Amino acid sequence: MSNSSLLTTGCIADIMRGTELEKPVVQILGSKRIAGGGEQSERYRLLISDGQNLYSFAMLATQLNELHHNGQLAEFTVIRIDRYITSVVNRNEKGEKRVLIILDLHVVKPGAAVGEKIGNPQTLTETGAGGGGGAASTSAVPARTESAGSVSNGSAYQNRPMGGGMSSAPSGGDGLSLENTLTHPINSLSPYQNKWVIRARVMSKSGIRTWSNAKGEGKLFSMDVMDESGEIRVTAFKDQCDKYYDMIEVDKVYYITKCQLKPANKQYSTLKNDYEMTMTNDTIVQECKDAGSSMPSIQYNFVPISQIGNMEPNAMIDVIGVCKEAGEVMQFTARSSGRELKKREVTLVDSSNAAVSLTLWGDDAQNFNATNNPVLVIKGARVTEFGGGKSLGLVASSVLKTNPDNEEAHKIRGWYLGGGCDNVVNSVSTRTGAGSGYSTEWITFHEAKEKNLGAGDKPDYFQVKALIHNIKSANAVYKACPQAECNKKVIDQDNGQYRCEKCNADFPNFKYRLLVNMLVGDWTSNRWVTVFTDLAEQMLGKSSQDIGDALEFNKDEAEQIFSAINFKSYVFKLRTKVEFYGDSSRNKTTAVAANPVNHKEYNAYLIKNIQEMTGISKH
Repeated sequence: MSNSSLLTTGCIADIMRGTELEKPVVQILGSKRIAGGGEQSERYRLLISDGQNLYSFAMLATQLNELHHNGQLAEFTVIRIDRYITSVVNRNEKGEKRVLIILDLHVVKPGAAVGEKIGNPQTLTETGAGGGGGAASTSAVPARTESAGSVSNGSAYQNRPMGGGMSSAPSGGDGLSLENTLTHPINSLSPYQNKWVIRARVMSKSGIRTWSNAKGEGKLFSMDVMDESGEIRVTAFKDQCDKYYDMIEVDKVYYITKCQLKPANKQYSTLKNDYEMTMTNDTIVQECKDAGSSMPSIQYNFVPISQIGNMEPNAMIDVIGVCKEAGEVMQFTARSSGRELKKREVTLVDSSNAAVSLTLWGDDAQNFNATNNPVLVIKGARVTEFGGGKSLGLVASSVLKTNPDNEEAHKIRGWYLGGGCDNVVNSVSTRTGAGSGYSTEWITFHEAKEKNLGAGDKPDYFQVKALIHNIKSANAVYKACPQAECNKKVIDQDNGQYRCEKCNADFPNFKYRLLVNMLVGDWTSNRWVTVFTDLAEQMLGKSSQDIGDALEFNKDEAEQIFSAINFKSYVFKLRTKVEFYGDSSRNKTTAVAANPVNHKEYNAYLIKNIQEMTGISKH
C-alpha cells in the first residue's frame, strides 16, 4: 500500500466545516511546544496534513504529551485521530480561530517508516474551513469511537448550533441562555482566553467557610468540576457564594462562563490542573437540563478496605463500604482555636472482610443517618495513621454519598445482607501495627538496645519471649470519660460530677480504663512495658471496671488479680519509639499483643539460632 493511500484526503476541511468524521487519518509534519506554568499546562501544537490541506492549529491534549515526549509523534508520523473536538479561541486583534484538539489517537505508521511528506498539501484557508474564524454556521462534533469509555455523537463536547449562527461565549447577562453555546473543554482553558463556556459535572462541593481578619470579613465555597478532558476547581466569594451555593448540587451538570483563571494553589488541591477559577460579578452559571448520559459520570477507583492498612498516610483514595456501626456525636472545644467541634466515628466494612474507621466532622457528623446500615461511597477520602492503625477522614474536596443507585452499591449491599459481615475479622484501624504489615521478628531486649530500635522517624516493632517480673498496680487504672468513643481522663470536681475537657462536658459517672506498667524480661535484659485496656483485660482476665472497683474497695483482691500473672511467660509483640520530654528523651515501649508461648514455634526459633551460631563457629 502506498503512503498516499494512508491518509483521509480532505478530512481537515470537512472537520472545520463541522462534518462528523469517524477516525480520520492525518500526517504530522511538525510540532511546537507551547510553554506553560507547569507540567499540566505544557501543550504541543501540531502541523498536520491530510495530503490535500495543511493545518497548523491542531493541539495535542495534555494527556497525550507523553507520546510526544517519547518520540512517537515525530515528523512524517501518520496518526489516526480516534477522538477530537474543535474549539474557538480569541487571538485579540487577529480575531477568533477554530482549533482542532486531539483527545485520543493511534499511531498508524511511525515517521521513520514513512520518511517523507505525503502528497503536496496546501495551507487550509479560512474560506476552505467554512469560515473557521468564529463565524462558522455549523460546528464540529467529536468523532465516534468504538473503544470502551469513548464518547459518541452525544458527547459532552458536542457544539450545538444556535439559531442563525454559533457563539463562542455569551455576551449578555444572566438572562441569556447558554444551552446552545459552543462549549470548550476544560483542559483547553488558560488565562489568555477571555471568551469561553464550559459544560461540566460537579464532582464535589465544600461547605461555606467564613473568615474574619484585619481586612474584614468574608465567606467562600469551592467546587470541583469535570468534563471528559479534565477537571478544575471553582471558588466563589461573598456575593457569588450567596448567589450560587444553594443552586449548585453535586452530580449535576452546569454551564459556567466568565470566571477568572489563575494558577492553582497545589497546597489545597489535588486536581490535575495547573489553573483554577474564581467567580466574578460577571460569572454566569446555568444548569444543563438535558445532559443525560452525554457527560461523563464521576469515576471511582475503589480500594478494598483490607489494603488501606498498607497505604501511606495522607494518601487520597476512593472507598465503598457498609456502615456496620456508628458512634454518638461528640462535641468538644478545640484547644488551638477555641472553636466548638462535632465529631463522629463510623465503622465501614466490605467484602475484603476488613473494617475501617471513618471520622465525620461538623454537619456531616450531625446529619449522618446510620439507620439500616447504609452503603457509603467516598470519593477522595484521606488515609490517616495513629498508633499503627489506619483510618479515613474527609477533606473539603471529598464526596460522600449514601446508598447510591449503582452496581457497586447494590453488590456490596447484597454481600452484607447475605451475612458477609460475619466474616469481618480484621480492622485496619486497630492501633497495633503488629501483624499488619510491620516486621515482628524475634529480637532479644539486648539486641533491641544494640540496634537502637525506636530511634528513627517511625516506631519499630519486634517480638520477644519474656517473663513478667513486676506490675505497678497502684496507678494501673484511671477514671475516663463515659462516652463510648472517648477515653480522656476526667477531672473529679468533688460535687458528684466528672468533667471531660475533650468533650467539654460534665458527667455524673465515669468508666475505668487500664494503663498497666509491667517490668518484663528475657534472658538478656529487663524493660518496662506499657499495656493498655484491651490487652490488659485479656491478660488479667478481668474487666477494667472489676479491677477499678477492687483497687478502690478491696486492695487485697486487686493484688491477687495482678500477682496471678507474675512470673508467667508470654510472647510479647512490642512497639518501641523514642519520645522527647523537654530536653530529655525516653524509649517508650508498648505491648500490642501478648500470647501464650507456642513452644513449637519458639523451639524452631531457638534451633534456627543454634544452627546459625554453629555455622559461624565452623568458619
